[in-house]
Amino acid sequence: MAEKFSHLNEKGEVNMVDVGAKTDQERTARATGKIFLQQNTLKLIKANSIKKGDVFSVARVAGIQAAKNTFQLIPLCHQVQLSKVAVDFVTEEDGIKVLSSAKCTGKTGVEMEALTAVNVALLTLYDMCKAVDKEMKMGEIELLEKHKK
Repeated sequence: MAEKFSHLNEKGEVNMVDVGAKTDQERTARATGKIFLQQNTLKLIKANSIKKGDVFSVARVAGIQAAKNTFQLIPLCHQVQLSKVAVDFVTEEDGIKVLSSAKCTGKTGVEMEALTAVNVALLTLYDMCKAVDKEMKMGEIELLEKHKK
């Protein structure tokens, strides 16, 4: 039997899923992505010498803010009451990995919030570094896990 998309009604029209009958559960999700940078860009970031400022602080706040506003960006997402969003960075040899986590107690998951945090943090890193690096690439964006209890 073929699986059916939950955002389609019986007529095949797009609609918002009714989660009203679901019980509240603690829900968590983690996501990741990466921006590939030139070596000189990484050196400037490590030395906090990017002219726009502290790239990690700005990208962290941008990612958290984006997670909180996911329902305004993705048309069929529910607004969830987030209890925690974290955005962290790992400097690697060829770029920076972004890791996010989101948590709520509610009727629907927070994977879209975790993924949105990663994407906007990556875009912010790109924006902060675009004056010095014309070869940046973003990728490897994925949901690492999601849970409910």
